[in-house]
Amino acid sequence: MMGNKTEKFSLSLAFMVLVTIVLWATEYTLVGYVVKTISPAWIVAIRTLIAACILTFYVYFSGHKLPPFKDKAWLWYGSMGIIGMTIPFYLIARGEIHIDSGIAAILVGVTPLFIILLAHFLIPSERLTLLKTLGFLVGFTGTCLLFLPKSLSVSLVEHWQAQLLLLLAALGYATTTILGKRAPEIPASIGATIMLIGAAISASICALTTGLPHFLTNGTPPLNPILALLVLSVGATALGNLLYLRLIQISGPSLIAKINYMVPIFSILSGIVFLKEGLNSRTILALFIILAGLIIVRYGENKT
Repeated sequence: MMGNKTEKFSLSLAFMVLVTIVLWATEYTLVGYVVKTISPAWIVAIRTLIAACILTFYVYFSGHKLPPFKDKAWLWYGSMGIIGMTIPFYLIARGEIHIDSGIAAILVGVTPLFIILLAHFLIPSERLTLLKTLGFLVGFTGTCLLFLPKSLSVSLVEHWQAQLLLLLAALGYATTTILGKRAPEIPASIGATIMLIGAAISASICALTTGLPHFLTNGTPPLNPILALLVLSVGATALGNLLYLRLIQISGPSLIAKINYMVPIFSILSGIVFLKEGLNSRTILALFIILAGLIIVRYGENKT
């Protein structure tokens, strides 16, 4: 009987991991598709508004309550929503106007490298070690490779500014992680909900300042981009956050780290299949160098 329960739990965990990888990987594909029709500011506003509503219902349905507005958790997690959702979501959408979704996923995938660098200066107990430094340098080398043209000459790729936006998005995610270590401790689902509410409010204000005429980038949108935006909002933004929290509760951050290794690979495949994006040896080489750097960093964290 115990064996059956363990087997069911393992299958359930494996299913959640698979769904999480698919949701996070296809996020870049969906953004790359939707941004051809809907402006980045409105993409962020809509996806965060829908996700915030879903998570708010989830919190109350699960028996929790959001803290009163005077609680300092609103300031902390609301700010984290702006830094870790509104700004990165916008930068990713803006960057994907010019670059493939797979490259976007690879660049955002360097977030752990930024985390160890920020942690060294801001968290006394998480100083850089020899292995962490080595991993950072290896990952940084792979990132630099993406900024070089296919010929690997001493020049920058055509849309290097767009790629830089993706690195800034990764820096936003990393900053939020550091802030999360200092933020008041509250249930994870409540923290995520407040973050999304903060993101939704700030993103909506930004979108409205652009004006409704700037909602569209290419005339009247067909049905498919609107459906894709709904899938992005409900899937990657709402369900993805819930699965993330659940996996953290079950297995801790180590499992999330392994999932993050898989996301760029699946995102590249998704971009090739659904957006007909290309793939070259430089991108593949950069991906594996960055993954090697992340693995070294992870090993260094386990040794401390």
